[in-house]
Amino acid sequence: MVIANHHKSLSEGMFWRLFPFWQSGTTSSSSSSTQSHQNGVGSSTRSSNSVSSVAKSLLPVRRRLRFDPASTLYFPYEPGKQIRSAVGIKNKSRSHVAFKFQTTAPKSCYMRPPGGILAPGESLIATVFKFMELPENNEKQLDHKNKVKFKIISLKMKAGTDYVPELFDEQKDQVVVERILLAVFLDVERQCPALEKLKRQLAEADATAETRKKPLVDTGPQVVGDGLVIDEWKERREKYLAQQQVVEVDSL
Repeated sequence: MVIANHHKSLSEGMFWRLFPFWQSGTTSSSSSSTQSHQNGVGSSTRSSNSVSSVAKSLLPVRRRLRFDPASTLYFPYEPGKQIRSAVGIKNKSRSHVAFKFQTTAPKSCYMRPPGGILAPGESLIATVFKFMELPENNEKQLDHKNKVKFKIISLKMKAGTDYVPELFDEQKDQVVVERILLAVFLDVERQCPALEKLKRQLAEADATAETRKKPLVDTGPQVVGDGLVIDEWKERREKYLAQQQVVEVDSL
């Protein structure tokens, strides 16, 4: 038995010396198959991710804000003057939303407010200012309405967060383009519903701005007549002391 085993081991050793590539080939083939399997899993994962991203891009964007007017900024056509437009913005979502204005004409336009945060259901009227250039000729150029555009972007916020414009750069993936508004110029010599509505919105925006400018109401002691101060706490204290004196007199 020992001799047989000895011959068997010699024959096996001679076989591996004659064909050393057999074992290495088997190992490499198994490793290559394992690697190809892993590559197949990675490629399938990447393909599934790409498919999901494409599907996500095809879904309609859920808007957070509602605008009035919906897609237009109406300006009175008054060349050589600073003209104004207005747009109502309302947060129709269930979370706090930050918004920010952008324009294709930053040198001649600015917004008030340029951005902010709206609570759920909260609304405001934003005012847009623009300097109206003089036309090259005396004819009215109402057709240059498509040259100026305004974009409003939004970002979902947590309650209590302060507004800073840098938030839109820090969270680019979460920013949504809410609306692109086109500037349309109205002839002030011809009355129309859009012009009347613009006047009402501007009047409401001005009233809100004036209210914010007013100083806070002083809730201190009220002064009546010649320096007479009505102090409720003082009156209550005097009544209490008077009652104590009555109790002391009765006890004597």
